[in-house]
Amino acid sequence: MTQDDDIGDQDASGGEAWAEATLRRLAEAGDGALDILDGALALAAFDAPTERLAGYRDHIARMERDLAAAAGEADDAELRLAALNHVLFGLHGYAGDADTYDDLQNANMIRVIDRRKGLPVALGILILHLARSQGWEMHGLDFPGHFLLRLDAPGERLIVDPFHGGVALDAPALRALLKATSGAGAELEAAHYDAISDRDVLIRLQNNIKLRLIQARRVEEALNIVDSMLMLAPDRISLWREAGLMNAHIGKTRTAIDAFETYIAKETRSEPRREAEALVGELREKLN
Repeated sequence: MTQDDDIGDQDASGGEAWAEATLRRLAEAGDGALDILDGALALAAFDAPTERLAGYRDHIARMERDLAAAAGEADDAELRLAALNHVLFGLHGYAGDADTYDDLQNANMIRVIDRRKGLPVALGILILHLARSQGWEMHGLDFPGHFLLRLDAPGERLIVDPFHGGVALDAPALRALLKATSGAGAELEAAHYDAISDRDVLIRLQNNIKLRLIQARRVEEALNIVDSMLMLAPDRISLWREAGLMNAHIGKTRTAIDAFETYIAKETRSEPRREAEALVGELREKLN
């Protein structure tokens, strides 16, 4: 990191209390456009607490200024993408971390900024924020296995891979990527070009951490990630079920019951409700 990019400024707002308040505020905004980078920083603060958020914001503001200078009055999608890539991957040295892809730091926005590398969704959040800072229309896509972006301009649309230097992907490249991640029988569908909400992008970011922690049998840490996701998306029913299962696994029986009961109250399908009610009955027996 260069001296210009030093992130040493102190910001008393940087802590878990700020992070929780930020996520709950974003939850109230629903599935509309969010301050997605602030959400990513808030999620990161639970796993990499910092009192230096002012420095991170200064770094982002510097990239916004650099992008404004690089893009000028560009109204062409390719020129806008070129300016984005020049700033993020060129001037500021970000890259996809292909060497240590499964490192948990690659999905923590604070660590991503510190290290200048990350997963597709983490880099995608940075690109989304920068594009929107210029008033450009950009969204995350509902593409399986590999997070992609869609940059829209009048009469144009580019599908962007944030992990490989922000390259634009044509239909053959997208088809090949889909088959690589979903199997040889997978075919491109219109839904693969559909935008997802900013909350879903942030949930996808956290899912990367959660799944790796579960694979490593670090269930209590995975539960902490689920808890942070619930602050952001308390309406996501599946998260309450996960919270119940994980709390039960680590012996937090009462907390597990509370989570399952919230899940049961929200779930409309009869079979999953019955399964959860049976689990609650088993857990209550343990308390007797």
